[in-house]
Amino acid sequence: MVPEVSSLLVQGSRAWLGPGEVVDDAAVVFQGSRVAYAGNAEWAPEADEEIAGDWFLMPAVVDQHVHLRLSDPPAVLRGGVTAVRDLGWPPEEIFPLVDISTGTDFDGPQVAAAGPMLTAVGGYPTRAGWAPAGTGLEVSGPEEAAAAVGRLADDDAAAIKVALNAEAGPTLSDAELVAVCDAAHARELHVVAHVQGEGQTERALGAGVDELAHTPWSERLSDELVASLARGTAIVSTLDIHSYGEVTRELRVAVDNLFRFARAGGKVLYGTDLGNGAIPPGIHLREVQHLESARLSNERILEAMTAWRAHPGARGDLIALEGDPLEDLEAFGQLRLVVRGGRVRVRS
Repeated sequence: MVPEVSSLLVQGSRAWLGPGEVVDDAAVVFQGSRVAYAGNAEWAPEADEEIAGDWFLMPAVVDQHVHLRLSDPPAVLRGGVTAVRDLGWPPEEIFPLVDISTGTDFDGPQVAAAGPMLTAVGGYPTRAGWAPAGTGLEVSGPEEAAAAVGRLADDDAAAIKVALNAEAGPTLSDAELVAVCDAAHARELHVVAHVQGEGQTERALGAGVDELAHTPWSERLSDELVASLARGTAIVSTLDIHSYGEVTRELRVAVDNLFRFARAGGKVLYGTDLGNGAIPPGIHLREVQHLESARLSNERILEAMTAWRAHPGARGDLIALEGDPLEDLEAFGQLRLVVRGGRVRVRS
């Protein structure tokens, strides 16, 4: 068990509290599991425990695309990622983990989950070697598709994921896809789509999908399609799954698509597809470097990697780095402190 600390102050030489908010000689104070103060250290209230270093402070990292059962939750937390979104796993395994992870003494990140991917009969990932039975939920017809959304919503799914992988089998019909989106939006849930194969991105956009689970890589998107996506559909990066340190055709296509999407004002979310091959747990420096290759600014990369500002009332999750990632993104390889739920989890 992690010992109880009612209040904690972390002081650093500089902090990024959110887009456009940089503070020198900064302090963040946690009361319980929430932020109580964030700003200049001179005005910070006293706390039961105080930690100071020549560090750069920022909200902790959120990985928006993982398959956590294929990785190591404690290592994810030790690596600076305090929250994840699991985008495909059998419901009887992943939803109990969501409940367990909400405890502040859980040795791992807080988990949100989509549960199984909705797919056509025989569609991806039902025959994928990495996916245990139940990772894909097959539906047939719009009514069955909408009913499946309702069941997942009742299980408190964080989003609804659909598989549109035409390279690995049949995909949902347009009518089924629209039914999924309509039912999810009626329950105030986003729809996230795995798009793979020619024309699948257009289908997702036309049906009302809210996010793409990967940067499209199987084809170069037209400028017109990119501009349409940028007006209301977010993209989760997952660039290094096409690379693992090598420059490949798929990586070049994905980086080009993401560059044009970001330039058009589209919302980019940091995600690694953790569990897919040799993706390391925690902050993945190569994924950050690929975002830089897509010509996102350093601050925009920080914005993609985080999900909330360090403001009073926000989640008490923070990391401290030895260097300043606004100047050099290699600082993400110099993690010194991880706070989750107002408690120190890693200190080096």
